[in-house]
Amino acid sequence: MVTASHNPPQDNGYKVYLADGCQIVPPADADIAAEIERIASTTNVQDLPTGEEWITLGDDVLEDYINRAVALVTAEQRQNNGTLTTVITPMHGVGGGTLHEVLTRAGFPEPIHVAEQFEPDPNFPTVAFPNPEEPGAMDLALEAAAKHQPGIVIANDPDADRCAIAIPADDGYRMLTGDEVGSLLGWWATQHSNGSNTERTVLAQSIVSGTMLKSIAESAGLTYEHTLTGFKWIGRIPGLRFGYEEALGYCMDPQGVSDKDGITAALAVATLAAHLKASNQTLQHKLDDLAREHGVHATKQVSVRVTDLTRITEVMSKLRTQPPTDIGGLTVQRFVDLELGAELPPTDGLLFELDGNARVIIRPSGTEPKVKAYLQAVVHVTADLASARKQAAQQIATLEATVRTWLN
Repeated sequence: MVTASHNPPQDNGYKVYLADGCQIVPPADADIAAEIERIASTTNVQDLPTGEEWITLGDDVLEDYINRAVALVTAEQRQNNGTLTTVITPMHGVGGGTLHEVLTRAGFPEPIHVAEQFEPDPNFPTVAFPNPEEPGAMDLALEAAAKHQPGIVIANDPDADRCAIAIPADDGYRMLTGDEVGSLLGWWATQHSNGSNTERTVLAQSIVSGTMLKSIAESAGLTYEHTLTGFKWIGRIPGLRFGYEEALGYCMDPQGVSDKDGITAALAVATLAAHLKASNQTLQHKLDDLAREHGVHATKQVSVRVTDLTRITEVMSKLRTQPPTDIGGLTVQRFVDLELGAELPPTDGLLFELDGNARVIIRPSGTEPKVKAYLQAVVHVTADLASARKQAAQQIATLEATVRTWLN
């Protein structure tokens, strides 16, 4: 069994990249599958590679990566970094030491480790699923935050390509959504360009991510694009300056890593937080400013794990052949079957555009036995921010209640 890197320990997680540094897309995936099938169907395998055909990378590659990551932080930014404390966890994965090294070389104080999760352990003993999105996965990190009161909490998944962030709140610490972090980093990318980004003018995201990034890009005079889910698509966009997907994936240095990268994302969030702190501001303050300028974009992912995969087929088939005309009291203004293809390559998904820029997208997970729904409500701030947020939250709750009747 070979599946995605953050899946349960009984699965073997790995990724396949092409020579351009991006994950595989059609037709390479079909070609590889056909070759696997050819080899699996014979007992006389003659063409396995010899040792001389493999290249094993050494620690010099890691050192080059760390140096490049740290170079993304300017000397001026580094002056502020010494004031921001962090709690970090690699969630039993391989990124803990690298993140620690990157943060300290960029001028941050020694990070506080979540000791129970810091050493690599393929059994992931403290979490049911080693994915920061999963309920309970961040509990130990939040306990450490309650004890040490850091400026931010940073969690990577086991292969360190995802980055989860928690920030101080009135009742302790709260997890930011992937869309909140994506909007913060998208705005940060419009404010400065490192040397490699000067000529790069595109902000991009997956189609299932919230659409505040589009408004941020347009207000900054930059180009906006969206793609199918996955950095195998986002990482290939010419001129990409910043890209993200709501599932905690962010690309801060497209010329260095043409994929989501949890280490440079963590560094960027920490640098932004330190920059704001120097002006007595916080990440929450910046989120408030973005909402006032671009509207409250409330988003939520609803996922249902199944044991019978035919259930996924049933759900998608019913919605495809009998699409609703309203969802949660909001009229469906446009229904798009993404499997038919149009502006994007065909994929198994359904898009419902609703009144007031609200939106629902339904798709099967590409890596887990789940059906996922991506919800968005947009409310522009005409009176006070709290009222707009309350209205958006109510819309999301109503949409969620309706969608759960489809999935359960």
